[in-house]
Amino acid sequence: MHEAGYRALGLPFTYVPFEVRKLADAIAGMRGLGIRGLGVSHPFKQDVLCLLDELDPVAKRIGAVNTVVNEDGHLVGHNTDWIGAIRALEEVSSVAGARVLLLGAGGAGRAIAFGLRDRGADVTVANRGPRTAHALANETGARAAAWDERLRAAEYDTVINATALGQADIDPASPIPDDAIRSGQVVMDIVYKPVRTRLLAAASARGARVIHGGRMLLHQAAAQFEMYTGRQAPLAAMDAALRAAVGE
Repeated sequence: MHEAGYRALGLPFTYVPFEVRKLADAIAGMRGLGIRGLGVSHPFKQDVLCLLDELDPVAKRIGAVNTVVNEDGHLVGHNTDWIGAIRALEEVSSVAGARVLLLGAGGAGRAIAFGLRDRGADVTVANRGPRTAHALANETGARAAAWDERLRAAEYDTVINATALGQADIDPASPIPDDAIRSGQVVMDIVYKPVRTRLLAAASARGARVIHGGRMLLHQAAAQFEMYTGRQAPLAAMDAALRAAVGE
């Protein structure tokens, strides 16, 4: 996506993956090499906070960073996960006033919870670790629920999986039983490997409106692109590259 965006605008940027073995060394390398930006993935989104010079106000509230921008050696942490999630949801349905069941309270779940509450959604957080769910609920004004709340998913307008359940290389199982999904509700999965998870396959079969993880990935990447380059993201070019990559 990033490379397609650079080509579309004729920008002299390149975007490459790094395998991080020691996070502190990676951030030091960013300073030493003058790397303009880093996208931060699981499991580093919270651990990276203490290694940066500054957090933008939203990232500070969320307590997780997925984007680092190098401003002449001054490293600033941002969070575009919430932007990606909200834009993906709003492609399908209004967020304001929606009753949302959010599964997961890790780095991505935190970002989504803050974004949903800022947009006026009525949010319930369920997490396999109840203490984490309660902490996030207290911070955002959401409600915390036991993990078994997922069995009542049909009672909500929107259900979002922000866990790793469904990811092929971790656990391909759906976090929600098929019969806990109803026709007409919105079901979003942030997992994009595969893009059609078992959760989304079941939701589609039962008549729900589905949003795959690629949509959140696209919109969070577009926000990153603009931070890195100072230019408006060429969304059509980035979207086409994503679709070619995920086969959708």
